[in-house]
Amino acid sequence: MFFALTDDQREFDATVRGYLAERFDLDAVRAVVEDTDGDGHPASLWKAAGEQGWLAVLVPEEHDGLGLGLVAAQVIARALGAGAAPGPWRGTVLAAEAVRLAGSDDQKGSWLPRFAAGEAVGAITLRGGAPGVLPAVEYGAVADVVVARSGGGLALVEGARATPRGSYDGTTRLADLDAGEGAALPGATAEVVDDLAARATVLVAADLVGVAREAITRTVAYDRERQQFGVPVGSFQAIKHALADLHVGVTMAEHAALYAAHAVDERLPDAPLAVSVAKAKASDVALQATAAMIQYHGGIGYTWEHEAHFFYKRAKRLAGQWGDADAHREKIADLTMP
Repeated sequence: MFFALTDDQREFDATVRGYLAERFDLDAVRAVVEDTDGDGHPASLWKAAGEQGWLAVLVPEEHDGLGLGLVAAQVIARALGAGAAPGPWRGTVLAAEAVRLAGSDDQKGSWLPRFAAGEAVGAITLRGGAPGVLPAVEYGAVADVVVARSGGGLALVEGARATPRGSYDGTTRLADLDAGEGAALPGATAEVVDDLAARATVLVAADLVGVAREAITRTVAYDRERQQFGVPVGSFQAIKHALADLHVGVTMAEHAALYAAHAVDERLPDAPLAVSVAKAKASDVALQATAAMIQYHGGIGYTWEHEAHFFYKRAKRLAGQWGDADAHREKIADLTMP
């Protein structure tokens, strides 16, 4: 069987990457990172996400969405990772998924069209803190609604009081939320919560893959031009072999993330295994590729002025989200060993 992206999925990829390259490049990312008093939610990027269908990708057509599935969504996540793009795209898409999977008809009718159009910002956290406290929620301060655990299920929390919380990665913003009970999502069984977590894990893995591919691409381009002893640094055997190994690792992680999205979409029996393989590989290779980016850019790679730290910090943050590589290797062992 030939397994590849559809024309629509390739178009999504080209659209997101083209917009970021032309209208929200790394200079724009730097402006967000260095504006430490801002909310990290750039209006122009959010407007594009709504107008171009990036937020509607998983919302069903009957609720003004595109209904293209997780494979298409991971394409967008990968492109956003490659651009180190800030903003609450993933939180909003996952909040919409929670409503789609577990919401009542009224909740779906109320929230899904707004999420799809970019008229509402969503956030998600399945971690618990002190009673009534949701810790370190990404873009919690700008979210109109947060999907959070409630007993054994999920609830939509509105009007939470936010206390900003620092992050070493300036391409996101965190907040601790003082939240009330929220409106229960009636269909949030344990299986649905696991499904939502799997979808979140795939999207984070895809973001990491995008980070890793962009890091190695930029590093190879630089080391083809950088000269030492009259020859390109990239011609040195140690660097050349290391970058070749990284290319193989990134390629494997790309395919793992793509297959995991397909397996979750199709509810295949090996979906839990595929998700853990994807996240473990993506976490590892993103950290390796971004560390190599800093090292193989020489002295400039360690500076604030260079963009390498955007990718490294993003990889460092996302590598631990929804389970780090070690946690997912433990899951792989549990799933494959009697």
